[in-house]
Amino acid sequence: MDERGVMMIVDRKKDMILVSGFNVYPNEVKGVLFRHPGIVEVAVVGVADSQSGETPAAFVVKKEAGLTEVEVIEFASTSLAAYKVPRHVIFVNDLPKSPIGKVLRRRLHDRLVDRF
Repeated sequence: MDERGVMMIVDRKKDMILVSGFNVYPNEVKGVLFRHPGIVEVAVVGVADSQSGETPAAFVVKKEAGLTEVEVIEFASTSLAAYKVPRHVIFVNDLPKSPIGKVLRRRLHDRLVDRF
């Protein structure tokens, strides 16, 4: 809340990713990627892109050590429109979660700001 008493939303204001004017819902992309047998957990966030405004990025906890970024992207492209396919795949050991187990997408997004 600011000094005038106006309340502002500062987190989870916008989970939707806007790619060249098209809406991409992270849960749709997550649902497709989660079907891959080599993926244990996944979270999808938007990352700034100079050409399309934003682009999807997937944080993946993998089950199989040999799983590659290319394999994940190819798997996604079989079920998603091209603009919905993650352009970046970041492998992590675990996803940051709140005390109730909800993935903290803001922390993931903050990791991307430094990277891309």
